[in-house]
Amino acid sequence: MFHTQTYTGTREENYTLVIEQLKALISDEKNVVANLANASALLNYFLHDINWVGFYIAEGNELVLGPFQGLPACVRIPFGKGVCGTAAAEKRTVRVADVHTFPGHIACDAASQSEIVVPMIKDGHVIGVLDIDSPIKNRFDEIDEQYLQRFVETLVRYLDI
Repeated sequence: MFHTQTYTGTREENYTLVIEQLKALISDEKNVVANLANASALLNYFLHDINWVGFYIAEGNELVLGPFQGLPACVRIPFGKGVCGTAAAEKRTVRVADVHTFPGHIACDAASQSEIVVPMIKDGHVIGVLDIDSPIKNRFDEIDEQYLQRFVETLVRYLDI
């Protein structure tokens, strides 16, 4: 059971707490949609200054929209296109301080100014990505990147994809 939490520690302590909350939310549930929905809701509650957080699931050489929090979004993104497709194709986290400078950026929400995308990798294969947008330029830093990668690694361990 999730209990609302006031995150009063350091950013690192707060991220560690969120990862523990994620484990508690998903450890006894096998349904992928339910787990991704709760994971996106948890991050939406925890993160400040964001306007979209959610998942795209790999289907062949495309990413297909999964559970998210925010405005309606692009449904399909080819691997290699935009920030999400680049993260999936290159199997690496992509952090963009200003999305308007990213070649081929896909603008689903005109308010988005910065973005971070973390690939979800299981058994060496990309199974999806975590995508987070912010209406503030340079919103995401090394701490966000490090702990969001840990968040995704934890999530992937419990996903049956």
